[in-house]
Amino acid sequence: MSLRPARPTTSGIGLRQPHHGQLLATTPPLGFVEVHSENYFADGGAALASLLQAREHYPVSLHGVGLGLGSAAGLDDWHLDRLQRLVERVDPVRVSDHAAFARVAAAKGGIVHAADLLPVAFTEAALDILVDNVSAVQERLRRPILVENLSAYLAFDDDAIAEPEFLAGLCRRSGCDLLLDVNNLMVNALNAGPAAGGGERDASARAGAAMARCRAFIDALPRGCVGELHVAGYVETAALAIDDHGSRVSDDVWSLCAYALQRFGPMPVLVEWDTDVPPLDVLLGEAARAALLAVDPAVEPA
Repeated sequence: MSLRPARPTTSGIGLRQPHHGQLLATTPPLGFVEVHSENYFADGGAALASLLQAREHYPVSLHGVGLGLGSAAGLDDWHLDRLQRLVERVDPVRVSDHAAFARVAAAKGGIVHAADLLPVAFTEAALDILVDNVSAVQERLRRPILVENLSAYLAFDDDAIAEPEFLAGLCRRSGCDLLLDVNNLMVNALNAGPAAGGGERDASARAGAAMARCRAFIDALPRGCVGELHVAGYVETAALAIDDHGSRVSDDVWSLCAYALQRFGPMPVLVEWDTDVPPLDVLLGEAARAALLAVDPAVEPA
């Protein structure tokens, strides 16, 4: 497959079904497009044909949600076989999944898949499992992968390692890179503080404290371990901030993205938008903002 000459940006968008036709007809400038790997595991069909057509114009990033890399029950051989076949077919620019578990041994035998991204405990035992599973995937695919930090709505009583240290240990021991989702950082930081509500002054203090926690997280990661950034929209309720990928990227997340780029240097930035998917032009506008930040993160465009 041949690619067009290098694109003028390093930013990308998720390739979603409503945009396939328009994107392929107009081929706007993008650094890459991302798809969820599991949607293309079938051997044929319209979805795979459309992806291969997009691959003629753009580098493709394969982002998985089902490997369950932190699962003590191990990896699903069928899933890994399908992922390997897709990687060989598409030759993606990056392959990624999450620091999550999903597979557990059932009481009556067999394996149950939770169909969700469940958070791992930040313990030495959990890190050992994650390292082993990530290493097995990389050996099968014959390439390093990226592992994404989660937005998590619970923590474990036996957490013993700070999350940045945990993720840095994963990268060091397995050779993988980190896919740093700065929207997830912001959601977690907001949920770690007081609940929303309480007036404008309290809201400003809450946002400031959340930003400080996010920057401290980024500062705690070693340079050289982050290979991609994700940005997205979130929604706040009275009780929680929720990572819903259903709106424009907020100003605080853009600011955090700029901070990460200043610390780690230029790298690909993906705009995620998975619910209430907008017209393609809206997504392209968000990608253009990400591209400007990548050029000069010290200047945050409006």
